[in-house]
Amino acid sequence: MIRPARQEDAQGIARVHVRGWQAAYASVFPTEALAQLSVEQQASTWREGIVAGQTILVAEEDGVVEGFAAVGSAQDEDAEGLGELYAIYVEPELWGRGLGRRLIRAAEDALRTSGFPEAVLWVLEENPRARHFYEGSGWRADTSRRIEVLGADVPEVRYRKSL
Repeated sequence: MIRPARQEDAQGIARVHVRGWQAAYASVFPTEALAQLSVEQQASTWREGIVAGQTILVAEEDGVVEGFAAVGSAQDEDAEGLGELYAIYVEPELWGRGLGRRLIRAAEDALRTSGFPEAVLWVLEENPRARHFYEGSGWRADTSRRIEVLGADVPEVRYRKSL
């Protein structure tokens, strides 16, 4: 089931977020940097977002958060008036089972319902699995930049999609 996040989902969202990062970027960042990612810190951040009314969707089964997506207004100056998929993560052991596809469709529907004609998202260049997933969902790369993440300067690619 995919539904809006509730405060009690923050811990599960954070767990999925941290485990997703650790699995997706194991070959990009040092093991010790990924090991320092904190579920508790992430839970606090996600709880604040839920309380603030951010659009966060969770995929859950039997009360367990298995994935989530967060959307809202685009943050880029050159994307004014567009929506943005801020985050989408699925428990790594559930990758490839269609849950991500259901989540991204729900996220796109939420953006469309909010009146956004197009949306953007950012993904690290060195995440071929995610890039393939986005491209398979109709997103197309349109620009790039470098950002600092976990103490490393890494390239990031922006994708865009008409909704």
